[in-house]
Amino acid sequence: MNVSLTPELERRISEKVESGLYTTATEVVREALRLLFEADEAREQRLARLRADIQVGLDQLDQGEGLSGEQVRNEMTALLVTRAGRR
Repeated sequence: MNVSLTPELERRISEKVESGLYTTATEVVREALRLLFEADEAREQRLARLRADIQVGLDQLDQGEGLSGEQVRNEMTALLVTRAGRR
């Protein structure tokens, strides 16, 4: 595999090697890719949890467990008044 980098990326990789944290540019790139893949996995896990939470809410609505718009507005107003009083 052959990868082309911008001069800025090359400079930053060189800085990492020169700092002594890494011995080669390959180590820097491998670490960067490892972190990228970890971030991708974490994002996928958060998305899966969000989708599951949304499904729980949809299921609750299907079972008639939802709140009316007026109930939500009243609860939010009470919450805001309570929080404003704490300041």
